[in-house]
Amino acid sequence: MSDSQTTSSNDEPRLHPEDQAKVDEFCSRGVNSVERKPFKPFRMMLLLIGVTVVFSVLSQMIAKWSGIY
Repeated sequence: MSDSQTTSSNDEPRLHPEDQAKVDEFCSRGVNSVERKPFKPFRMMLLLIGVTVVFSVLSQMIAKWSGIY
């Protein structure tokens, strides 16, 4: 290991100030700066159940229409 890895402690910053400024600038623009609505898993589950029911009914209708079922 190099000396910089063995002598660094948890209190010391990992980046130089100019490098940290570049990272902060990158994180504050583009995709990272867009405010997003909170994720709603219950809504996703309802949508998944709804799509599954619609496809199931549609497949039953196609089977009856084609004379398979």
